[in-house]
Amino acid sequence: MPRGKVRCDNLTSAVARVLGFNRARVETDRWTAFRSWAGLEVFYCRPGIDGAHEKGGVEGEVGRFRRNHLVPVPDVTSLADLNSQVDAWDRQDDQRRIGERPRTVGEYFAIEKPLLQPLPEDHFETGRLLTPRVDRYAQITVRMNHYSVPVRLIGRQVRVLLHACELVVYDGRTEVARHERLATRGGSRLDLDHYLEGLLRKPGALPGATALDQARAAGKFTPVHDAWWEATSLAHGDAAGTRALIEVLLLHRHMSHHHVVAGIAAALQAGALTSDAVALEARRAAEREGSGEAGPDTALGRIVSPVISLTERRLAALPPDSRPLPSVAAYDQLLRHTQPSAGRPTS
Repeated sequence: MPRGKVRCDNLTSAVARVLGFNRARVETDRWTAFRSWAGLEVFYCRPGIDGAHEKGGVEGEVGRFRRNHLVPVPDVTSLADLNSQVDAWDRQDDQRRIGERPRTVGEYFAIEKPLLQPLPEDHFETGRLLTPRVDRYAQITVRMNHYSVPVRLIGRQVRVLLHACELVVYDGRTEVARHERLATRGGSRLDLDHYLEGLLRKPGALPGATALDQARAAGKFTPVHDAWWEATSLAHGDAAGTRALIEVLLLHRHMSHHHVVAGIAAALQAGALTSDAVALEARRAAEREGSGEAGPDTALGRIVSPVISLTERRLAALPPDSRPLPSVAAYDQLLRHTQPSAGRPTS
C-alpha cells in the first residue's frame, strides 16, 4: 500500500462530482469507505487538458499495455481466463527494461517494496450488497441481467454480493449460488443444477430448457449424457427416462464430474439403464483413481465395465436354438378364398 499522497484521476467509480476547477471532489460512498480502510491520502488531478501533465506517465503505460496485449482483442471464454492472462503478462513485464535504464521493472519494484506500508489486517469487502427477490422462474435480476438460484428459494429475498467478475448469492449466511457476472444487459446465466428438483415433477420441461442449452455449451452436459438419455428413454419411455437422467444429474452434487461421466459411459456400455448403476460405476471410477489404477475410457464404444448385463448372461447360458424361425406362410391360403358379394335378398 503506498504511503503519502496518491494521485487519482477523476474516475466515476470514485468521484461523483467535480466541484469547480480546484481539487475538491464529491466522492462516492464505496470509494470513501475503501480509502478510509486503506489509509490513503488522495491528490485528485485536474480534469481535462489542464491536468494531462499530472498523470501522463500512467496513461502512457496503460496505452502501451493495451497496444501490446489487448490488440487484437484476446479470445477468452470468461473474465477469469482474461484475468489470468493479464497476470501472466504482468509477470513477463517484470523482465522489461524501460529505455536505457540499468534495471528491469521487477528490480525497481523490489527496491520500492520495503517502502510500502502493509495492508490492514481486517478484510475490506469490495462487493456491492444487493437484496433482490427470487421470481417464479427461480431467477434474480441484477443490473438488468438474470441469474438462477435453487428453486426452493422462489418468492424469497436473498442477499447478493456483486463483484467485478462474479456475483455470489446467499440465503441467510449460506452460499446458494455463484455466477460469472454478465457484461451485457438483458442476458441470463442459468445453472441446470438449480432446477433439478422442479424438473423431477415436470420432466417434460427439460428438453426445451434454456438451462440445458447453457449446460451443453459449457461442457457440463456431455454427449455421454445425451446418449444415456436417449437409450433410457427408448427403454422406459420419455417421462421415466428423463426422470432417470435427472437422478443421474443429481449425482454431480456429491461426486466429481468426470467420475459421473465415467459411470454413465460404463453403465451405458453394459446396458444398465438405471441411476443406481451409474452411481455404482461412478464410485468405482473414484476408487480406481484413488488407488492409481487406470480407469475406463469414457468415449463410447471403448469401455471395459465390470457391470454385467443379466439379459446377456442368461442368453449366453442357454443352449443353441436349432428351431426354425416362425412363419405365417401357412396363412397365405386364406387369401385365395374370397367372400361372396352381398346381393339383394330374393323374395
